[in-house]
Amino acid sequence: MPPTQREIPVSVIKRASLLLEGFGPDRQTLSLADLIRSSGLPRSTAHRLAEELTELGWLNRVDGGYQLGMRLFELGELVPVQRNLSQLALPHMEDLRTATGASVHLAILDGTEVVYLQVLSAKQAPPMNSRRGGRLPAHVTGVGKAMLAFADPQTVQRVLATGLPPMTPRSITTPGHLNRELAAIRASGIAYDREESNVGVLCAAAPVFGPDGGVRAAISVSGFNRRLAPRMGPAVQTAALALSRELNRASLLARRR
Repeated sequence: MPPTQREIPVSVIKRASLLLEGFGPDRQTLSLADLIRSSGLPRSTAHRLAEELTELGWLNRVDGGYQLGMRLFELGELVPVQRNLSQLALPHMEDLRTATGASVHLAILDGTEVVYLQVLSAKQAPPMNSRRGGRLPAHVTGVGKAMLAFADPQTVQRVLATGLPPMTPRSITTPGHLNRELAAIRASGIAYDREESNVGVLCAAAPVFGPDGGVRAAISVSGFNRRLAPRMGPAVQTAALALSRELNRASLLARRR
């Protein structure tokens, strides 16, 4: 819902953020009218900011309006958690895709959502809601549940406080069900998304731990429900353990410098 006139921020940076947040996977090109509607900003303000962002390379002017600019992509690639973790994870993800023939995801937990840092699609991958840089509610994804199972209680409580909105008829929607699921994941080390975020898609995920023993990320494999063999759970767990060891080695090397 766009902000009301009273809620419009005074800060120029916050106003620019309102414009940028109007874009999404299904809103890649926005007209000026779209930007005004999504941001709630006055027409003159929205037009001025859009033109200034275009000059900076944060937006591109195209037929039909504006698109996100390459400068945003370049800056996003410099985020340390994304660059370092993705670089270390990529070889393990490629091996996992080769071994399983399934799509492979790397994600981190951000608040009550997961953010996908890397997505390697398989040739016969089913259509999924996940994409690189995209977000999904943690409680409906394999990677999200893998991380929540080893997160602190406050983090889990914040997820429960969202009301656990469903994405499919199979999504977990009650606190008791989610808590039981997280307990089972802690016992096995493997999380499953059984058509909870995408109908017809099964996902197996495992947590990645940092040098301090805390959960840093999660890796998953996803495919058509009927094609995801039981061996994929142990396979993704092995890849996650290998990446955890890689993070520990990288931390030791950094401390020795």
